[in-house]
Amino acid sequence: MAQFGHVSAVGLSSQNTVANIWSSPSARKRSCTVRRCDRISNESNGLSFAGCDAMGRKLRLPVAHALTSRSNKDALVLKVVCIDYPRPELESTVNYLEAAYSSSLFRSSPRPNKPLEVVIAGAGLAGLSAAKYLADAGHKPILLEARDVLGGKVAAWKDDEGDWYETGLHIFFGAYPNVQNLFGELGINDRLQWKEHSMIFAMPTKPGEFSRFDFPKVLPAPINGLLAILKNNEMLTWTEKVKFAIGLLPAVIGGQSYVEAQDGITVKDWMIKQGVPERITTEVFIAMSKALNFINPDELSMQCVLIALNRFLQEKHGSKMAFLDGNPPERLCMPIVDHIQSRGGQVKLNSRIQKIELNEDGTVKSFILNNGHVIEGDAYVFATPVDILKLLLPDDWKEIQYFKKLEKLVGVPVINIHIWFDRKLKNTYDHVLFSRSPLLSVYADMSVTCKEYYDPNKSMLELVFAPAEEWISRSDEEIIDATMNELSKLFPDEISADQSKAKILKYHVVKTPRSVYKTTPGTEPCRPSQKSPIKGFYLAGDYTKQQYLASMEGAVLSGKLCAQAVLQDYELLAAKEQGKLGKAIVA
Repeated sequence: MAQFGHVSAVGLSSQNTVANIWSSPSARKRSCTVRRCDRISNESNGLSFAGCDAMGRKLRLPVAHALTSRSNKDALVLKVVCIDYPRPELESTVNYLEAAYSSSLFRSSPRPNKPLEVVIAGAGLAGLSAAKYLADAGHKPILLEARDVLGGKVAAWKDDEGDWYETGLHIFFGAYPNVQNLFGELGINDRLQWKEHSMIFAMPTKPGEFSRFDFPKVLPAPINGLLAILKNNEMLTWTEKVKFAIGLLPAVIGGQSYVEAQDGITVKDWMIKQGVPERITTEVFIAMSKALNFINPDELSMQCVLIALNRFLQEKHGSKMAFLDGNPPERLCMPIVDHIQSRGGQVKLNSRIQKIELNEDGTVKSFILNNGHVIEGDAYVFATPVDILKLLLPDDWKEIQYFKKLEKLVGVPVINIHIWFDRKLKNTYDHVLFSRSPLLSVYADMSVTCKEYYDPNKSMLELVFAPAEEWISRSDEEIIDATMNELSKLFPDEISADQSKAKILKYHVVKTPRSVYKTTPGTEPCRPSQKSPIKGFYLAGDYTKQQYLASMEGAVLSGKLCAQAVLQDYELLAAKEQGKLGKAIVA
């Protein structure tokens, strides 16, 4: 394959069935290196492994029932059997139960005499979530997506060679109760590939080496998290750990009110104020800040970090991570679409909104599309990124304080990179890795971590390039050159900047000039509730008011809260529609 770069989106198409064979998700998982074997399965075109290397340790896998002999004239082909870690026990946690209860209210609500037609702009996770829960309550969502692909910030495309490339490297945490409930409600829990409960950081001062925070399985929170920190002596000294713990005491004692009050200060300034050694910011919080919001500690609000730490330390499985087993549009978004359509809802791609048309009283009359079509409904939801809403906001609304505050909410630029190499890289894990690079945030070898992308012979690295503000306008070639220079430090024995070692077969660079909202100090008061002051107009999106900030969980929760707001206004919206009918009859 020739080396090439590609940015533009292509049409959403179905993916062929993956040939890799995967075993039960109830077993434990280890990443496997490819080995040739002299026994071939009669049941499929492939080989299972008798053994593999697991993070420097030898692991034997039972193959007695998986392999049988064939004649030597048969061609040798490979079958990979990979075993996932078990799904953590999330169903008994308080947050999961609360999310499950809120979901159940939609299903158990009285069926409406006249279902509302709710027009929703944006088929990202927020719009899909809002439509799903409105459909559960018996209403008829009409979901409009501007592009030819589902997912918004989790969109992905297939290239001409059948390989997928995504908008971002998406990690599903145990601390995402509404997301986890959504998977369960759709019957797709098995599509999450859970990894071992660890956080793994590259060591910039020791190229090619990693430092781990391993969370003991048998201990409850927050003891498991504290022990994971205490056992790691490679990144922080005991003195630094003690000073950091003392610095965190006000957050522990002050609780939620203290956390909320830290919206006005950056991570860097908070660390200085609390007497936390600067090296802790350098060693840990640069990587954490970029992973949370694609920006550095001198920009990120400390509230964001404290909220994340609270979730990770207070929930036993909060920081446990999972990968989706394939591309998000098909493996996550399509099940939601199927669910919506099975209940009478509609989902329309290539339906870009050109204008929000108003009635004389300032309420929404319709959404006018670029193709001239007019879409009317009983209620309207904008579930796009905040920057798109601001572009389409009617002039009559711009001086309303609710909308005026949105000016301070701005999407942060981010670049997602996929690089296919001509060989299998060895210095990696079956996990997401924190690069601790000045240009890169997190990365993963998707040929190992994801079933659909599995390749026993070649690695595909997916990397988040952040902060990206200075790079978003640069050429793909410049971005790839800079990335390869950073990778040469992470893989010193396997990758060189000049490609004299591992060679690039192809790459994709996906630029998002405005991604999740930039969580800088002072933005929290600007986040709007899902119900606007305009009768019948609602918002959804991770930038709206909810406790999980800019994340997939925040997007899903915002959609659910939006659907709740519509249901609470049902009588008002139904009466409004009856009034319109009455006027039409009189006329």
